[in-house]
Amino acid sequence: MASMTTLPRPAPRSPMRSSPRLDRGIDWLAGRSIDILRISLGVVFLAFGAVKFVPDASPAQALVERTLDTLWLGIVSGEAALLLTAVAECFIGITLITGKLLRAGLAVLGASLVGIMSPLVLFFHDMFPSDGPTLEAQYVFKDIVLVAAGLVVAVRTLRPDHE
Repeated sequence: MASMTTLPRPAPRSPMRSSPRLDRGIDWLAGRSIDILRISLGVVFLAFGAVKFVPDASPAQALVERTLDTLWLGIVSGEAALLLTAVAECFIGITLITGKLLRAGLAVLGASLVGIMSPLVLFFHDMFPSDGPTLEAQYVFKDIVLVAAGLVVAVRTLRPDHE
């Protein structure tokens, strides 16, 4: 019985012609894309956290208060819940932007993501009534992207050799 050897397939040709300038741009982006993601995620968290320091300025205020009241069994509610969330989100944002205390910021982010996503489970019927998702549901649902971005940044931070 003769063994069959397969020849290696040639790499697929890109529809775009490669150029040294394009290659340098791709290399630059490859080396910095996760840092760009980390900083932009930090800006989002800092902005959303900062607005929670201003009474009645956050469209998520009632949802934050209700969620933390439920998760903490009434121990943390109302203004304290909003303040705790604002501090946590600003801390996350600052650590992501600066890269300082990043592991601590990612730990707070991990814990916060439970609270951020929990309304989809805790208040599903309120958030998805028969006439479609509420604005609050859409607000929380888009946080799936924040979760994914946080995971990418966490992998790079916790295992820098894993690229």
